[in-house]
Amino acid sequence: MPVLRIPTPLRAYTNGQSTVNVTGNNVSEVLTDLTKQYPTIKPHIFNEDGALRPFVNLFVGESNIKDLQGVDTPIKEEDKVMLIPSIAGG
Repeated sequence: MPVLRIPTPLRAYTNGQSTVNVTGNNVSEVLTDLTKQYPTIKPHIFNEDGALRPFVNLFVGESNIKDLQGVDTPIKEEDKVMLIPSIAGG
């Protein structure tokens, strides 16, 4: 079962879990499973149109899904997926 790593700022929406076991054959299905398990995280990942928010970065292993097939990137049982929000400052 793939594992999704949750960053500290979003753990409040996953009952403090740093990792969540998810199911799915691609990133989109994994995120759907995550939001079914923890519905309050959904607005922090998706915009009103259902698209990933621009500041949300997802990695499958070492690769950013933006460099792969986006949310259609295939996921294998042993994959580790990391959700990393962008941090702005100035």
